[in-house]
Amino acid sequence: MTETYEVVVVGGGAPGLSAALVLGRARRRTLVVDAGEPRNAPAAHMQGFLSRDGMPPAEFLAVGREEIARYGVELVRDRAVDATREDGGFAVRMAGGRSVRARHLVMATGLKDELPDVPGVAERWGRDVLHCPYCHGWEVRDQAFGVLATSALSGHQALMVTQWSKDVTFFLHRVAEEELSGDDLRRLAAAGVAVVPGEVAGLVIEDDRLTGVRLDDGSVHAREVVFAAPRAVPRTDLLRRLGAELRETPFGSYPVIDERGLTTVPGLWAAGNASGFAEQVINAASRGYRAGAAINGELLFTDLDAAVRR
Repeated sequence: MTETYEVVVVGGGAPGLSAALVLGRARRRTLVVDAGEPRNAPAAHMQGFLSRDGMPPAEFLAVGREEIARYGVELVRDRAVDATREDGGFAVRMAGGRSVRARHLVMATGLKDELPDVPGVAERWGRDVLHCPYCHGWEVRDQAFGVLATSALSGHQALMVTQWSKDVTFFLHRVAEEELSGDDLRRLAAAGVAVVPGEVAGLVIEDDRLTGVRLDDGSVHAREVVFAAPRAVPRTDLLRRLGAELRETPFGSYPVIDERGLTTVPGLWAAGNASGFAEQVINAASRGYRAGAAINGELLFTDLDAAVRR
């Protein structure tokens, strides 16, 4: 027989575990389906999470799994491959063949980073090739930064990192200077950022550390850190299948949600990077908490109203 839960959470990262923690403490029968693919896995530490600053992401998740287990929340290592609306709730099928039903469904599936196709970027990702200065800027402060343009929006990234280093070179790569806004060009000049045209051929690695950026013309610019914005690919397949309305953004398609995380489909929620591009770990955990509390209230009053009608 198909097992039934009050809530199924798809995704075992910070938002999914946070939602599950709230629901477990509210005595809701909850299942977390965790495929084990956290976005921040390449990073040695996570920063900016009050009381957990500098904690390795894997350790953070391990502690979270221990906490939800205290309240009877189940966690299964599997991948949700299909979901359908069924009998006022949802049916979820996993890659391992198991199927479960839930009254409410939380999608905390996050997103996947597609890295620039430049030799060396993937190998150094999360080490000395970085994306977010709030996550890693302090740790690499005052070093020689390079910023690899992946779109015209990269001008903003080049400006942001100047808060952590005054030695910044902006490599236009395949972005034409004319694609940058006039404001960004003026600000880059004011910030002392060197703007270098020409396609990047690869990164220079010596003794297991980044030492430079090589252009197609053979010239090498000495750099110690490179920032690059990946292409974000939201994991929204199941949301699409369930009929959730999506909105287009410069960073991909994300579900339309209310302030609690409820999508346009009753009982279907989104949290963390499944709901938006710029959710840091602490923000994602907060989103999960809010969704968990809102779901408990929805279940409570739905059941009370049903009792009143009876």
